[in-house]
Amino acid sequence: VTVQPMITLEGYELIVGSFCDPQFGPVLLFGSGGRLVEVQRDTALALPPLTTTLARRLLERTRIFAALQHGASGLPSVDLATLERLLVRFSLLVVEQPLIRECDINPVLAAGGHLLALDARIVLHSPDVPETALPRPAIRPYPSHYIGSWQLPDGTPVTIRPIRPEDEPLMVRFHERLSERSVYLRWLHVLGLSQRIAHERLVDRCFIDYDREMALVVISREEASGTGTETLLGIGRLIKLPGGEEAEFALLIADQVQGQGLGTELLRRLMEIARQEGLQRLQGRMLPENQAMLRICRKLGFQLTYHPEEQLMQATFLLREGSELIKGHP
Repeated sequence: VTVQPMITLEGYELIVGSFCDPQFGPVLLFGSGGRLVEVQRDTALALPPLTTTLARRLLERTRIFAALQHGASGLPSVDLATLERLLVRFSLLVVEQPLIRECDINPVLAAGGHLLALDARIVLHSPDVPETALPRPAIRPYPSHYIGSWQLPDGTPVTIRPIRPEDEPLMVRFHERLSERSVYLRWLHVLGLSQRIAHERLVDRCFIDYDREMALVVISREEASGTGTETLLGIGRLIKLPGGEEAEFALLIADQVQGQGLGTELLRRLMEIARQEGLQRLQGRMLPENQAMLRICRKLGFQLTYHPEEQLMQATFLLREGSELIKGHP
């Protein structure tokens, strides 16, 4: 016998669940729950993992969202931030536990700032299913294993990690401080600030498919002021080309930390990521006057070739199995 307290809170009955689709793998479900969930048919679907932004979009696609946001039938509104966190954490559970075939939390009672799971059901895949045959998420989870730390020559600690969708404000401030020369050397032509910080452009740069590209950002945190303000000091990008065996790289370093080894460290890490991702060839293009970038490429063993028709230098590195990619640079 299980004895539990009777819940007397009045609130909205919701459903949070997941199931496996033959094509897309794990799929998330959210909407109006309770006994009439199949009658009301007020649910929306999303692919895991979720960010808080994606969780809000999932909420907004249901009819009950208006009641959750403003209140209805004498019930108060719901703390949407708490509900978003629930959806994000549930999506991480589904991604991190591939043995889950189905999962329903129904109903989730939402009352003001309270969320209570009143009933739940989890169905696992058969133990006979090999791990390699378990459904995988259609969207690759955040690659947290690529997060690392480093130090600038003056001892300033920085974090080097894959970019996140919420890095857009950091990207805006980063671009506001770039010199025209740095912009020209990166994009091979003049690109105005308004173009570089346009929301549509930055969303495309920050919210990426980690299966198709990888972007590493360098973040420093100012603790001396007590605010813990983060500053973006550089970004390195790896874009896989059609065929899946080679990729292009590009670097952009803040003017105030250029010449301090940060570009070398970023490219070194991109090379290691390319090797772990199973790529065979890494290449990048740059202007002949970009001497700093050329020195970095020579230092890391890239082969440099000048293409007179494009008036550009091409740096190429072959990623051979078992080779020491970055000898002398631990």
